[in-house]
Amino acid sequence: MKPVSALFAGLIFGLGLLISGMADPARVLAFLTPLQGWDPALAFVMGGALAVAVPLFALARRRGKALDGGILPDLPRHGVNRALVGGSILFGLGWGLAGICPGPGIVGLALHPMPALAFLVPMAIGLVLGQPRKERAAAKKIH
Repeated sequence: MKPVSALFAGLIFGLGLLISGMADPARVLAFLTPLQGWDPALAFVMGGALAVAVPLFALARRRGKALDGGILPDLPRHGVNRALVGGSILFGLGWGLAGICPGPGIVGLALHPMPALAFLVPMAIGLVLGQPRKERAAAKKIH
């Protein structure tokens, strides 16, 4: 059931990106550059996403399980640390320079494959290179 739920959620997310225009890097960059013809559409998309997600997360917490019946993960307890701040800065720089983040990057494969690949390939390399670091950090916490 979990793969079907994930596929369905991903399809709805991708469709939402297409309908809202947020798969277009130019629209995102128009939001991120408020002094040059600012486009507030992304703020409305985020607001709409929160209006849907917040009640569903509250319902899942009350039920004690995810909507697909799976267990709810524990919330992280480590707070703000260097890795979080550094990752946030890298994400923000990449998003601000390219107007693409992972979701729209994947949707972009169908619309504009070359720019999407120019984003997704380095992202995948970063994920692979960062994985051993995460595994080492997790091993330190266990011992």
